[in-house]
Amino acid sequence: MSAVMDMDVQGELRYDEPLAKHTSWRVGGPADVFFKPSSVDDLSAFLKAIDEDTPIFWLGAGSNLLVRDGGIRGIVIAAARMLRTIDRIDRLTVRAGAGLPCTQLARQCIRWGLGPSEFFAGIPGTMGGALTMNAGAHGGETWERVESVRTIDRDGEVHERAPAEYSVGYRSVTGPANEWFLEATLRFEPDVTPSMATLDAMLERRKNTQPLGLPSCGSVFRNPEGDHSARLIEAAGLKGMRIGGAEVSTKHANFIINMGDASATDIEELVEHVRQTVLDKHGVELEHEVRIVGEAAA
Repeated sequence: MSAVMDMDVQGELRYDEPLAKHTSWRVGGPADVFFKPSSVDDLSAFLKAIDEDTPIFWLGAGSNLLVRDGGIRGIVIAAARMLRTIDRIDRLTVRAGAGLPCTQLARQCIRWGLGPSEFFAGIPGTMGGALTMNAGAHGGETWERVESVRTIDRDGEVHERAPAEYSVGYRSVTGPANEWFLEATLRFEPDVTPSMATLDAMLERRKNTQPLGLPSCGSVFRNPEGDHSARLIEAAGLKGMRIGGAEVSTKHANFIINMGDASATDIEELVEHVRQTVLDKHGVELEHEVRIVGEAAA
């Protein structure tokens, strides 16, 4: 790690950075090293210079993520701001940076008359996160629109990749190891006209049914086939259940809220309590949609 401390970078380099400042749940211990690159070239040079055995964690918008109270060892790279780009390539094709909020992508595609694109507004995060987990909403999924992606590996080399190089499923994407998404080229349909009114209706429905404005990660669990996690959790009597400062939302049961003083441990214990209770009462084992990373507090 000493090599990192001596490194000359153009972006921001911090040490013992509290990750609670960078996650939508507002919890999480420190990163040993926190790097916010200024450009792809800056990122590439940084990756080329660090030791091969130094752990790297790529941080997007910090949604769909629980960082434990002990934090993350090694290096956390936060490139979302630098990758917040969108360009129209041709009549049906758009290039979107991995740091672009999905709601912003939806709005711009609708302005350009490109569809189906409204569903992106239902994804609470960035394009990079949507690519990583094949995020979807309102019947649409990210990788249905992907024509190609650009990635960077831990040696700082940039790659152009085709969808055929990835195994894509429901909220699941597997591809080349030790690579991170920089951007995606998305192709839309020639005979689909998107609607700003439809997008606004989706956002209004989301506002009315989800606890927006409160610290959460979005949906905690994947929907089991043929059912909804929120229904199972509510039927198990878990709405309003609390551990420490963490609470199962009374508005949407598949959301867990930081009521202001929750620790990551409170949240993780409540996630496990919900999972176990649903298994005991319904015989259904819910799978995490949220990613849990880092070390427990000492």
